[in-house]
Amino acid sequence: QVQLVESGGGLVQPGGSLRLSCAASGTIFSRNIMGWYRQAPGKQRELVATTISGGVTNTNYADSAKGRFTISRDNAKRSVYLQMNSLKPEDTAVYFCYLKLLGQPRDYWGQGTQVTVSS
Repeated sequence: QVQLVESGGGLVQPGGSLRLSCAASGTIFSRNIMGWYRQAPGKQRELVATTISGGVTNTNYADSAKGRFTISRDNAKRSVYLQMNSLKPEDTAVYFCYLKLLGQPRDYWGQGTQVTVSS
């Protein structure tokens, strides 16, 4: 059974930084996609950033995250991270860790961690 556990959310002032972490447990194949989505109140869940592993590691960012957020992963720790800089109030949302095992039908989600950007 795959489980994802996030940490690192919190309250930060505009312009500040936060680092989110997500650790996966269970059977994880080497070829997978890990990443982050977010959902603000009254809005749909949206992509923030993803990273594909298995050979060459590729990353993908939403336009809103480019230049401010950096996704990274540690395959040995089965973890993915999101470094968020220059945070804006519109970044306020619940951030969800995401895992897709390539070749498998289902997606896995963490429980979410709240990020609030406010002065």
